Amino acid sequence: MTDSVATLPHPNDLPFSAPAAEPEWLSSLRRSAWDRFERIGWPTLADEDWRFTNLNPLKQLSLTPSRKPASPVTREAVEARSLLKGIEAVRLIFVDGYFAPELSDRPEFDHGIHVASLGQALGNSNGSYRPYLTAPTRPELNAFAALNTAWFADGVAVSVPPRQTVSLPILAIFAAHGAAEGPTTNPRNFLRLQEGSSATFIEEHVSLNETPYLTNAVTECLVGEQASVEHLKIQDQSPATHHLATFHAWLERHSRLSSHSLALGARLARNDLRVKLEGEGAECVLNGLYLTDGQRLADHHMVVDHVAPRCQSHEYFNGILSDRSRGVFHGRILVQQEAQKTDAKQTSKSLLLSDEAVVNTKPQLEIYADDVKCTHGATIGQMDEEAIFYLRARGIPLPVAQQIIQLAFAEEIVERIQERAVRQRLADVVQERLKIT
Repeated sequence: MTDSVATLPHPNDLPFSAPAAEPEWLSSLRRSAWDRFERIGWPTLADEDWRFTNLNPLKQLSLTPSRKPASPVTREAVEARSLLKGIEAVRLIFVDGYFAPELSDRPEFDHGIHVASLGQALGNSNGSYRPYLTAPTRPELNAFAALNTAWFADGVAVSVPPRQTVSLPILAIFAAHGAAEGPTTNPRNFLRLQEGSSATFIEEHVSLNETPYLTNAVTECLVGEQASVEHLKIQDQSPATHHLATFHAWLERHSRLSSHSLALGARLARNDLRVKLEGEGAECVLNGLYLTDGQRLADHHMVVDHVAPRCQSHEYFNGILSDRSRGVFHGRILVQQEAQKTDAKQTSKSLLLSDEAVVNTKPQLEIYADDVKCTHGATIGQMDEEAIFYLRARGIPLPVAQQIIQLAFAEEIVERIQERAVRQRLADVVQERLKIT
């Protein structure tokens, strides 16, 4: 056990893990996850997957799981920070990692569709989520996913029966307003879409003040045969925040996943994505856009594991970096021997607006099948001088020409969002952040 791990509270010492608060199987799960976290320890620059992301500033915080807020928070205060204010959706609001029913919508769905607080579901479902949470420890489970399992208090639980569609997007807003430095929110989201079902799930992470804290989120998604899900994660937290997120998805036959990540805030944002295409004909599209300035860091690590034949995956990640900010992209496409007829493409593009901005990129292909179509590529550079000249020759001032190029670069990602109202709103947000007039 490292010294930094030794200073963190054990799950047995947390109020929500008291015997009266949760079943023994869940307490046992927390202890097992904690043991794994102790074995793994804090990642360091000596670890290949973390060699460009220094966590030392995070270790200096006195990290502890957040508690329910003592002072009241209004829905207006939360929605004022939401980029999707006014969008038609079912809203579930969490404050400091705890479900706030008084601020949330009360969804009532027909045909067995279940959308609720995971904390409530674990208490009321008579163990229906237990098989998924207590599955044998997955080899891809990282240190912070283990810490989330040990510390999580709440999140969103979504279960969609066969051949049912959730008509409205499910929007989970995770707002933090910890009163003390070092609180850790640990949202845990679980989505299960059965055969032929479909849904849109959006998780939005925002700050209500400038207090330094850590968000350590995990979202797991099981996509059944011929089911379809669109997942969107928006991270727009304060510059004092550290944001670590894990997204795992398992896709069955002819299912489809579209997942979009927008990293617009936080001092450090790290997204670990792992998708496993387990059924023949499954498809996934992973998109990422990050806008960084100051000395902020945005890091995306991704593994797409092709297990079954005739599957498709396409990954597109764009970053716009200014000042002394940094970006990291590590993408790996793994094609197993049985995954013949795989069609996979991975692209990473970075636009540097400053001589001091830095990007480290490492796209990878690991292929064990012999009948595949796989490509990857990465570009890093400044704005195209010829494109700027073309616009200026038509009477467009230099600052406006530069803004137009940046906007087009960002919209390559945003335009792939399928939910129309959300796509239009986020296009406006990106235009505002890039100061397009």
